[in-house]
Amino acid sequence: MALAMAASTGPALAEPRSSPVEQCAYCHGEDGIARDTEVPHLAGQNEKYLFNQMMAFRAGKRPHKEMRFMARHMTVQEVAAIAAYYAALPPR
Repeated sequence: MALAMAASTGPALAEPRSSPVEQCAYCHGEDGIARDTEVPHLAGQNEKYLFNQMMAFRAGKRPHKEMRFMARHMTVQEVAAIAAYYAALPPR
């Protein structure tokens, strides 16, 4: 019985995977305004533009080490959600 309980509580103790927006927010800001001058602001950008750029990073057609790493692990649906999220934010 103790083994069964230990096995059933294992996944519940694992940390949840952060959302793609949370991962992007680390550099680009939750509000789409980057804190580093070398990182672009994404708030209010065109949704199609953001989507296409992320897909280019994902495919390796647009070179950037960190963005390639982040984008290649995202699904097309996650890329679309990120583009929609940042496009919906007010530009500054």
